[in-house]
Amino acid sequence: MAILFLVYFAQNHTQHYQIAIGAIVCGAIPFLLERFAKIRFHYLIITLYFTFLFGSQFLGSMMGFYDSISWWDTFLHCISGILIACIAPDLLERLTNKGARKGMTSWFIFIYVLSVAVLGGVLWEIYEFSVDQLFGTTTQGGGNVDTMTDLIADSVGGIIVAIIAAFFRRK
Repeated sequence: MAILFLVYFAQNHTQHYQIAIGAIVCGAIPFLLERFAKIRFHYLIITLYFTFLFGSQFLGSMMGFYDSISWWDTFLHCISGILIACIAPDLLERLTNKGARKGMTSWFIFIYVLSVAVLGGVLWEIYEFSVDQLFGTTTQGGGNVDTMTDLIADSVGGIIVAIIAAFFRRK
C-alpha cells in the first residue's frame, strides 16, 4: 500500500492514494495495539484482518470489485462477521477469570460470540450512515436494502463462528 500510495500520489489520483493511506493506517492497528496496549492477537485473527483489508481496500475500492462484482460487499461483510466473532472468545478470556468462564454453557458462548459479531456490524452501519449524512457520500448505496443485507451477512459470519465456539465449549 505504501508503494501504491506513492504511485497514485505521483499520478495525482486522489481517491486511490487516500485509500492507500487508510490501508496503511488500518494495517498498523494490530502492531500499534501490541506495542502500546500490550494486546497480542492470535495469528488466525491477524490473517483474517489483513485478508479483509486486502479484499476491501485494494480489491474492493482500488480494483473496482465493489462496482463490478455485485456480491463483493456482502461477501466482505460475512468475512468481517467471522473476524469479529473470532475476536469475541479472546475478548471474553481477557475480561473474565478462569473460574467465571468455567461455569459458562455452550449456549452462553454461542449467544455471546454471535452478539459481538452482530454488534460489530451494527456499529459499522452506524458509521456508514453517519458518514453519508455528514459528508454526502453514498457508502450505503442501496439504502435500507444494503444495510439489512450487510447486517444479515455479518450475522451469518457470526453464526458460523458461534457454532464452532459453542461446539468447542462442549468439548
